[in-house]
Amino acid sequence: MKRVIFFLLVLYGCVQVAKLSAQTIEFTAADRQIFDRYLQTMKGKEKLEFGTLIIETALFFMETPYVASTLEKEPEHLVINLRELDCTTFVENVLALARTVRTATPTFERFCSELQQLRYRDGAINDYTDRLHYFSDWIYENSRKNLVKDMTQEIGGQPYRLNLSFMSTHPESYMQLKSNPAWVQAIANKEKEISARPAYAYVPKTQIDECGAGMKDGDIVCFVTQVEGLDVSHVAFIYRQGSKLGFIHASSTAKKVIVEPLSLSEYVQKGKSTSGVMIVRPVIQ
Repeated sequence: MKRVIFFLLVLYGCVQVAKLSAQTIEFTAADRQIFDRYLQTMKGKEKLEFGTLIIETALFFMETPYVASTLEKEPEHLVINLRELDCTTFVENVLALARTVRTATPTFERFCSELQQLRYRDGAINDYTDRLHYFSDWIYENSRKNLVKDMTQEIGGQPYRLNLSFMSTHPESYMQLKSNPAWVQAIANKEKEISARPAYAYVPKTQIDECGAGMKDGDIVCFVTQVEGLDVSHVAFIYRQGSKLGFIHASSTAKKVIVEPLSLSEYVQKGKSTSGVMIVRPVIQ
């Protein structure tokens, strides 16, 4: 496969912008080193039960700094950043790495492909509107690809109706929408489409302990918010420690990846704008 690499001097050393099959992928030498170190760490663990493998992968990133907005580059392209994570990029990278290490050819290129499939609608990158910005849409699209399964209703969740509008009504908060006003209507149309789907459910915050038996290590827990126009405010991985139902996440409060000291129920009860959770199970063939 033809590969053209350009090197730009930046804070972390060299940013490598590779064009693989006409798709631009941005990463640094440090990202590639982290990937290689991950493969070494996972030797002998490749055939673990998938939820356990996800937890092992999540724990690999303990103490990694929390940094928001690492994907906000123009033009839109696949950004690989394993050095700095927010809650969504943490979940996406962990899942893409776990899927990669389970393959017969766990290459960096395979990891990039897995990440692109998770992050973009139909796995295609044309512009900013192709990224799965709302996590409810992320769940829907990746369920269609058989990469995850929404378990919320099965474990006792209640129907949940969406009314998305935040991005299209706050375009000034998004660099790409400010510089490309025509995309605002495209985002608004997608918000209406997502909101019209009847397939969503959530576990109310008062029923988390009651439904907790249906949650497994490695499940993605999505924190449903009451903020007008939004669906999910935070995502993490379920992680049980003895009888405690907890989770691992990239914490904006701790400013790094941690095992949350509070239980899932305690954390949700503490969040004034959090109404409950959705539970999504990664699957692999």
